[in-house]
Amino acid sequence: MAINNIHPQKHLPDAVQHLHQVHQNLDDLDLIPRSLYHLVLLRASQINGCAYCVKMHIAEALADGETQSRLERLIVWRHCADYSDQERVAFAWVEALTTLHPQTDYAPLRSNLLEYFNEQQISALTLLIGMINLWNRIGISQH
Repeated sequence: MAINNIHPQKHLPDAVQHLHQVHQNLDDLDLIPRSLYHLVLLRASQINGCAYCVKMHIAEALADGETQSRLERLIVWRHCADYSDQERVAFAWVEALTTLHPQTDYAPLRSNLLEYFNEQQISALTLLIGMINLWNRIGISQH
């Protein structure tokens, strides 16, 4: 017997609204460059396999002026010269926090981040990554 999707928005609208508020707070602080913001969301969604989120974040990034070529090559960011050093350390952080491995040493990743971001920006980046991972899992639960 097939079970219909269960939508958190329908059953827990206040909780879901609070989750949206986290994004609004991060947006209001404007700590992460907008292009990087979109690329972080897209990279985590690619890793998590959330097709809905990938499509949405590509559209949002394009609307904010990101190039199609950078979006297409994000999945292979280590193997092309399309991204700045700041973006690269952020992508490494996305991957470390999205695909958790017990042997990951986070200290060098944090040191690399501190070369390009202050602690408030790293905190915002970390929250953003945590939030997109949560949204991806909610989205995937609807498949």
